[in-house]
Formats: sequence, structure tokens, C-alpha cells
Amino acid sequence: MVKVLVAGYGVIGQRLADGVALQGDMELVGVVDAAPTLSVLSLRDKGMPYKLYAAFDSAKADLEAAGLKISGTLEEILPEVDIVLDATSPGVGAKNKELYAKHGKKAVFQGGEKDEIADVFFHGYANYEKGINQDFLKLTSCNTTGLIRAIDCLDRGVGIERIAITIIRRVADPGDYHRGLVNALQVDKAPNHQAVDLMKIMPHVDATGLLIHAPITHGHFISVLATPKEDLSIDEAQSLLAAHDRIRLVSIDQGFLGNASIFRYARDLGRPRGDIYEIPIWTDTFVKSGRDLMFGIHIPQESVTIPETIDAIRAATGMETDRLTAVGQTNQYLGLPYWK
Repeated sequence: MVKVLVAGYGVIGQRLADGVALQGDMELVGVVDAAPTLSVLSLRDKGMPYKLYAAFDSAKADLEAAGLKISGTLEEILPEVDIVLDATSPGVGAKNKELYAKHGKKAVFQGGEKDEIADVFFHGYANYEKGINQDFLKLTSCNTTGLIRAIDCLDRGVGIERIAITIIRRVADPGDYHRGLVNALQVDKAPNHQAVDLMKIMPHVDATGLLIHAPITHGHFISVLATPKEDLSIDEAQSLLAAHDRIRLVSIDQGFLGNASIFRYARDLGRPRGDIYEIPIWTDTFVKSGRDLMFGIHIPQESVTIPETIDAIRAATGMETDRLTAVGQTNQYLGLPYWK
């Protein structure tokens, strides 16, 4: 039983904790944070289902003053764990890495950290083997994680030469107040980092893309233009994607009109926080021009990286050396694919 600690109980950290707690072959030792944020206070008000540790000594008093039961500090619990999932704010993970290395602990970092923090830039489906028995792994961002799922799926089926993507990016997570973009779109310089990052994981694919920030909160939208190495019909492409256990084909006729429809559906399913782990792809968006294939993906930004992060635990700790067995175990415990 691999013992896992989650550092940073925020947007991603709380979802990682829940995801690890579902894994039958892992033990969630607890979670770590530095301040009584709303996420941490919700942990208290849920009856403390997970043990809470203070990120450092001086944070312990602040957490206890908020009525939180503290089981110790990060440094005190580290000797008892096998691996840390670091979901702290960008830059904090780099400082924490020194502590993990000091105690000889493995760690998995989220996409907000710089690439040099890790031994391997990791994706469960695309390059699982490179993460096996490595000490420090870094996940791709939410958009890149979902994008790679789709491109890797098609690439393993027929081969992909190049892709061009356009991302309509949500400007903030639900509940964020620090961004004030209203009734406006903001364009980033090309190429976007998601295309560049995809090539780091899949260097044989030529990728480029645009990114546009939009004043929405529930999900990103990625328009993909992919060039297969051999002609691929829309039906054949959809069959490949439909076979993937973290990809779900949806349609407008079903009522999936856009990002808000998907969020509502997740809440109607009773999913905590309206989360889904899969990436929906609209069948209605598939078109062809010559060999080029175009389609549109929804990225549930708050939850999409959770399965791949759990894959990273399996790789880094050597729990499983076979890629498909590893992702299959993660999927099984997360209840994927529930729609099949």
C-alpha cells in the first residue's frame, strides 16, 4: 500500500485528495496547508475526513486558531510517506522540493511549476514508461493533459504528423475574484505553451496554436486541426476516441450545448463540485479538409489532471510498469468510463 501525502489543499489539492482516497491500493496519509482558506475550512466543516498537517511551524497556530485539528507539520509527517503530490501555488513547490529531497521522498508537481523542477514531464497515456521509478515528475497543464489524451489516442491508432490548435481559455476558476476580465477577449502571443508542451511529451508531432482568454469559469474549449499520417475518416477517428476510457463523445442533440451544459450535467450526476475526469469531445464538431481533421474538446480545468497525477504515483513508485495496466487501475478506482 503506497502512502501518499497531498501538499496544498486548494483547487487541485482537494481533488487529488479525493482521487487518491478512492484508490484501493493507495493510502492517503493526509493533506498539508498553510492557512485557513475556504477549502481548508470546508475540510473542518465536513468533519475532518483527512488528517491536516501544517506546512511549517508558524502556520500551525493560524490553523488551530481557526478551529482546525492539526496532526503535525509537513516535515514531521514526511518520514511516514512514500510520495507527495505537490499542489501548492507556483514557486512553492520548488522550495518544498528541497525538503522532499532531504527526506528522500518522491514527489509529483502540477503544471504551474517550471519544467526543470522534475526529472520527467509526465503524461499517463503518452509517456508513462519515462516516469517509472523516477523521483520527481511534473504534470502537464489542464489543457495540455486533455489535448494529449486525444492526440496520443489518434497517434497510436494511425500516427499524427502535425496539429494546430486554438484554445478558448476560461479566465478564472469559479469563485476567483483576482481577475477582472468582463465582456472582453484577450489574445496571447503565439505559439501557446500547450502546443509547445505537447511536443515535449510527443516530439514526433509538429504542433502550434493560439490562445484566447474568455470571461467564463467553467472549462476551456480547444479546437484541434490534426493531420494524420494516413487518411482517416470521421467515423474511424470517432471510433478511436470513443474507445479511450478518459474521452467521451457527446453531441448537441443530447443537450450538450457548451461548457455550461457539461458543468450542469456533472452536478446532476451528483459529482462533487461538478467535477468530471473525462474530456468530452463533440461529435458535431468533426469536419475534414483533405487529410486534415478538425474537432472540438471541452477541458474541465479543475479536475482533468487528477487521473494523470494518480498515474504518476504508480509510475514513480514502481507500482506498475505496464502503461495500460497502470492507467486501467486508476480508471477503475475513479469509476471510469461510467458512460459506457
